[in-house]
Amino acid sequence: MAWLRLLTIIVISCLSKAHPQLQSGLDLGSLTRELLHSAKEPAFFDWLKRVRRRIHEYPELAFQEHETGRLIMSELESLGIDYSWPVAKTGIVASVGSGLEPYFGLRADIDALPIQELVEWEHKSKKQGKMHACGHDAHVTMLLGAAKLLERKRDELKGTVKLVFQPGEESYAGAYHMIKEGAVDNVHAIFGLHVTPELPTGTVASRPGPMLAGSARFQVIIQGKAGHAAQPHTTRDPVLAASLAILALQHLVSRETDPLEPRVVSIGFIQAGQAANVIPETVSFGGMFRSMSNEGLSYLQQRIKKVIETQAMVHRCTATIDFFEETMRPYPATVNDESMYEHAKKVGEYVVGKSNVLMMPMTMGAEDFSFYSNKMAAAFFVIGTRNETQKPNYGLHSPYLIIDEDVLPIGAAFHAAVAISYLDNHGR
Repeated sequence: MAWLRLLTIIVISCLSKAHPQLQSGLDLGSLTRELLHSAKEPAFFDWLKRVRRRIHEYPELAFQEHETGRLIMSELESLGIDYSWPVAKTGIVASVGSGLEPYFGLRADIDALPIQELVEWEHKSKKQGKMHACGHDAHVTMLLGAAKLLERKRDELKGTVKLVFQPGEESYAGAYHMIKEGAVDNVHAIFGLHVTPELPTGTVASRPGPMLAGSARFQVIIQGKAGHAAQPHTTRDPVLAASLAILALQHLVSRETDPLEPRVVSIGFIQAGQAANVIPETVSFGGMFRSMSNEGLSYLQQRIKKVIETQAMVHRCTATIDFFEETMRPYPATVNDESMYEHAKKVGEYVVGKSNVLMMPMTMGAEDFSFYSNKMAAAFFVIGTRNETQKPNYGLHSPYLIIDEDVLPIGAAFHAAVAISYLDNHGR
């Protein structure tokens, strides 16, 4: 019967790997039901809505999130949760659990956009020209909701959850600065959520491996020699040099990139002279480039520099190229760790139902959660906020964006369940 005992051990081992809750003994179904029920209780849900609306009314741009930070810290203090502040100027990192390893991270971005809100409702932005048009007010609220749920289970946590309230996601690489200042030192894995009005409330989506593109920007100044348009031979025409450089840049994708590898090079602006009969001294233009791999992004940057400098030289001009590597640091590609993706997917199936966990196609959008995914095992999911009764539906970064607040308890429970079950599987 030794062979039977051996077979039994092998089968149990395989099942444990396929279903982590079997290994840990955690009843994931009961856990998620409990968390979701708690988050949907009227008092809890009303609190979530109050928090989100207060944040929405007072949006703040990257690294200016002072009022937002005070609100977050006030809520954490009321829950009895310790935190560190400031991190990366306006960021906050809180801790719930045993204080011991393993450490698991949950992240929410906290900054708003320079957009004038055009939705007329009681809690419209009170700050002229600023709006939470990317849903970060909901992200903060869901993470605070998760904090409340986790605090109730503090003594049961088999490790420590780090709650990362990160500034400056919109263009300013806040995640990079949080990492640089040690916000996620010793964190083994991290999970993040982003709202999307493209999916109905009650659904989530992601994919293993590459999910979002790496992204970078550039600006160019072509220096020539000005002169009258009737005497072009006395000039060094920067308009011609810039025009041919822009055309040549399009060949980086069409002629130098494998057609099966997603890459983009786009020019967003060009500025030259003001007079029709004068060849200007300088031309400036700029744009962005993206790739689903960090190697692809690096290649494009090298080639963009080479192509522009060469085209300028051919036309007897010079070129200066700024890739904003310090002020608007390039974002790497967001790549989900396959095991973390599977873990969060399994939890999501219990939270919203198996049929409501969707496979997300790769997209050329970018997110600075990528800095975490390049440092540790990470999973990034989107969570639907579309409510068909709230028509019309507008996308992210729209001044007409509406968030269905029914997403708030779902996101809070999803965050908490991912963290609790991860620690249960990896804790001592």
